[in-house]
Amino acid sequence: MRRILQGEGLLWLAVPIVVLAGLALGWAVSISFERGQEPEAGPPVDLQVVEGEVVAILEEGEVVLGDRVQTYQRVEVEILEGPDRGRRVEIERGRQQLLNDPRGLRVGDRLLVSFGAGPLGEPTPFLWDVLRTRPLALLLGLFVGVTLLVSGWKGARSLLGLAISLAVILSFILPQILAGRDPVWVSVVGSAILLSTTLYLVHGWSVKTHAAVLGTLVALVLTALLAHVFLDVTRLTGFGSEEAMFLTQLSGADIQIRGLLLGGIIIGTLGVLDDLSISQSAAIQELRRADPRLAWRALFGRGMNIGRDHIAATVNTLVLAYVGASLPLLLLFLLSDQPVVHLISREMVAEEIVRTLVGSLGLIAAVPLTTALAAWLVLRQPVSQAREAS
Repeated sequence: MRRILQGEGLLWLAVPIVVLAGLALGWAVSISFERGQEPEAGPPVDLQVVEGEVVAILEEGEVVLGDRVQTYQRVEVEILEGPDRGRRVEIERGRQQLLNDPRGLRVGDRLLVSFGAGPLGEPTPFLWDVLRTRPLALLLGLFVGVTLLVSGWKGARSLLGLAISLAVILSFILPQILAGRDPVWVSVVGSAILLSTTLYLVHGWSVKTHAAVLGTLVALVLTALLAHVFLDVTRLTGFGSEEAMFLTQLSGADIQIRGLLLGGIIIGTLGVLDDLSISQSAAIQELRRADPRLAWRALFGRGMNIGRDHIAATVNTLVLAYVGASLPLLLLFLLSDQPVVHLISREMVAEEIVRTLVGSLGLIAAVPLTTALAAWLVLRQPVSQAREAS
């Protein structure tokens, strides 16, 4: 204890204090949010959706719709929940509308059944969607099992961190945005909580984690500033997608759609930023362990040699992730005869370009920031402690 409070030991207290102060600020802001107006309920939607199971195929054949031949079915479905549990209803599929999935329904398939108003106003059952909880649960179990098998205890902590991240998003970020609060502030506070909680949970209380947290926070602030500037310069409104329009119509709250776009950029970038920062910080710690004689300049230079490879790989990954999510949109534009300059000026395309490039700039900034902080911190740690931490 005496060593910690003397000389360079004070540096070890500086970073945790900054992090704790940031968490305290985030907590204070969240408390002030809770004292504000409660989220307003959206307009009532006259739609009842319940689970059902196909118990019989009553009719099956082919029908011509336009220039396409597809299979239609009339099936008997047993309702599995709600006041109509046990009731059997008939549902027709494919006779009057084009089907995205050409595969027919089979006995035993689980469905989501909605009851809407029929031609005479009577409640009529419709196929709302296929129930996918079983295959999704199987995929989730496979993901958890492989993570634990390969990563062991650290993998378990990462899964716990993932659960905490989802809890913060679902219980804090989304409700506050629906309540009409500024999505930017909500995203920044939520990101700070996510970052501090998950990184320390997975990687422990160490110099490596301190450097990663601080480097990521600074890069996140730079990303937010860049996003704000370029959203303004490009005059993006946030209404580049149908989801934004539906949200304003159905939420019943005064949601700031433009701020929601900015908040989405912040949270989306955070997911890659923390991985990049912890990798850089760990690399600096290993370099220090391998050669304790290295000075700050040498540590920073060698760390940046590693960081350049991280930047190349991560930026490519980020761009491919956004392109992969936008493939239908890109194909749609390829079918258009408009010039490329006109296409990229469309808001729905410009949003993705700004999101990708601003996020990539944040990632690039995180590398030198984290490398410099990690090199500075590890040089103030005794070599023996650095080896133990590794």
